[in-house]
Amino acid sequence: MAALLYRLGRLAFRHRYLVVLLWISLLTLGGVAAAQAPASGPTTFAMPGTESQRAYDLIDERFEGQKADGATARVVFKAPEGHRITEPALREAIGTAVEALASGAEVAQVTDPFKTKAVSGNQAAAYAQVSYEVSAAELSEASRDELGDVVAEASRSGMTVEAGGAAQKGGKGSHAAEAIGLAVAAVVLLLTLGSLIAAGLPLVTALIGVAIGVCSITALASTLELDSTTSVLAMMLGLAVGIDYALFIVSRYRSELAEGRRRDDAAGRALGTAGSTVVFAGLTVVIALAGLAVVNIPLLTKMGVAAAGTVVLAVLVALTLVPALLGIAGRRIKAPRARHKAARAEGVEGVEAAQGTEGVEAVRNMGSRWAAFVIRRPVSVLVVGVVALCALAVPAASLQLGLPDEGSQPESTTQRRAYDLISENFGPGFNGPLLAVADAKDSENPERAVSEVAAVLKGIDGVSTVGPPRFNEAGDTAMITVIPESRPGSAETEAVVHAIRDEGGDVMGEDGGRLMVSGSTAMNIDVSQKLNDALLPYLALVVGLAFLLLIMVFRSLAVPLKAALGFLFSVAASLGAVVAVFQWGWLSSLIGVTDPGPVMSMMPIFMVGIVFGLAMDYEVFLVTRIREAYIGGHTAREAIVTGFRHSARVVTAAALIMIAVFAGFIGSDEQMVKTIGFGLAAAVFIDAFVVRMTLVPAVLALMGDKAWWLPLRLEAVLPRVDIEGDDLRAEDEPDEVAALPGARS
Repeated sequence: MAALLYRLGRLAFRHRYLVVLLWISLLTLGGVAAAQAPASGPTTFAMPGTESQRAYDLIDERFEGQKADGATARVVFKAPEGHRITEPALREAIGTAVEALASGAEVAQVTDPFKTKAVSGNQAAAYAQVSYEVSAAELSEASRDELGDVVAEASRSGMTVEAGGAAQKGGKGSHAAEAIGLAVAAVVLLLTLGSLIAAGLPLVTALIGVAIGVCSITALASTLELDSTTSVLAMMLGLAVGIDYALFIVSRYRSELAEGRRRDDAAGRALGTAGSTVVFAGLTVVIALAGLAVVNIPLLTKMGVAAAGTVVLAVLVALTLVPALLGIAGRRIKAPRARHKAARAEGVEGVEAAQGTEGVEAVRNMGSRWAAFVIRRPVSVLVVGVVALCALAVPAASLQLGLPDEGSQPESTTQRRAYDLISENFGPGFNGPLLAVADAKDSENPERAVSEVAAVLKGIDGVSTVGPPRFNEAGDTAMITVIPESRPGSAETEAVVHAIRDEGGDVMGEDGGRLMVSGSTAMNIDVSQKLNDALLPYLALVVGLAFLLLIMVFRSLAVPLKAALGFLFSVAASLGAVVAVFQWGWLSSLIGVTDPGPVMSMMPIFMVGIVFGLAMDYEVFLVTRIREAYIGGHTAREAIVTGFRHSARVVTAAALIMIAVFAGFIGSDEQMVKTIGFGLAAAVFIDAFVVRMTLVPAVLALMGDKAWWLPLRLEAVLPRVDIEGDDLRAEDEPDEVAALPGARS
């Protein structure tokens, strides 16, 4: 691999302007395709194999004209202080609003709160339920605007009027925090590379790769039914890995220049070494993202594949556009004087090996000092690090999963205000009604069977209200609305759903029927359960494949095992941080979490996949440098210090950049994006600075030469993957390479 990438690097360097033109052309084509693509159509959130989905399918089959997943809106009216909602003037204003809502083109039904008795006991509030003929994804902007206009008009009566539900427009999050993340990344690059040109290059290449990826997603959004979160996830990962991959290559290129190589040869060798690391690291991220398909949630699969495609683009940009821009930048990208001195000190063959660890530290920097500190007291460092990670992981033991409801929206939104009004005047359970679907087609007396089930449902602990059954025209299937006492995303509501399925299902089963529970709240519970069940198989798939790749790369059993165990520590500790902030509410106000509750059900599986891929970035880049020194003749301990001297600065910068990029998304109004941004930022911090930079050198120091042992039989059958650049050592010296036909500087 190293030799192939060496040739690719020199080729891109020599034909730099052609390579840049090709990428600019791709960016232009992507932009044109995105601009001309039709607007994104409906995004179908299907959950194959779940009870909620089967209930939806049954409603669509048995209730003609009823769309089970049709969009809904709840318009809440609150009387002014000291007044009642039943006063004639307010009642007339509500009637006018109901008539205006019913006139909408896509509206199927609007309930009058005074006819359905949707008036609070203190007569301070009432609500109207709006049902649409199409799903929330299919609902037109005109219908959403009409809903907003009715709310605004009704508010003129002096009432407080708010609207919640899937039909309501969601607020658009600000991109200011993301821009701050990029600004922090730029500062870190400038401090690391010491040059505006060198610091700007990774930013430019990452932005080009992300722009092409997001344009491609936008162009395909309508065809593949991709939602806005897909683009956000792709942008988040594309920026993070794109900047890091370019940084790895630029840093190695400058090191090669410091050794006195010609620029084209330095570009080739940078790609043959750091580029090999980029290929492998990108492959682990792609495996982790594409592996989300095992969960069998179509939307999640699409998000994973789209994000994986953006990572592939980041790798291709790093391997082609980066060396091309290095050629265009010319001598403006220079290695710092200190690196020239370090390179000259390392150029004497065998000096460091003869002098031992003290000799290795002769050329000191922060990385070598830290490594020397760790290997002098590896047991103490290891114990302290493991204890700290275990302490951080403690909250993860109480992890509760769920999907966000409107109670997690910012308090400035009408959805959140409507949610709060319902909770205060009717009870929190009214924000997440459950829909029990009784299939009595095979019952001897369907009406009697459904009545018995309804009576059982009223007696279940945690149930506030049970509505009257609504039968279909055939009279063999009924829908029953059940209002729990607790909020939609709570553990108490989940217990109610299971109790309805168990107790109600038993009653229906005795009469030859079946009972299913659906609705958005039940669907969220089923999603959480399905994701929880898929976590272990997904973890085994991702870790297993990457473990095999690590064995091939490092020709060792201990190093991959150490990497996998370190990753598990990172995930557990970062999940603990997520639980402490988003579920327990610690420091939640600092990042805009207004209503702590269950953690996003998709968060653990996303964290397992994405963090594993990103953790391998640092593992491969750091340990590759250590192995490179070890097979070059250093002792096991000398190799650790040498590897850290070369790579610690770059790994630190790469981690800070990723943390800055991920942390920028904490400012999003979307709870899913906010949680993922915080979780990934915490995970990168823990994995890079605690696991890779601290525990890894401690474990390697304790194991010594045994860390690099591989059984001979396994060595014989494993394919050879050269990412340390062994093949390049047989290449001609820089001055000889420069003399080859076609060589250019």
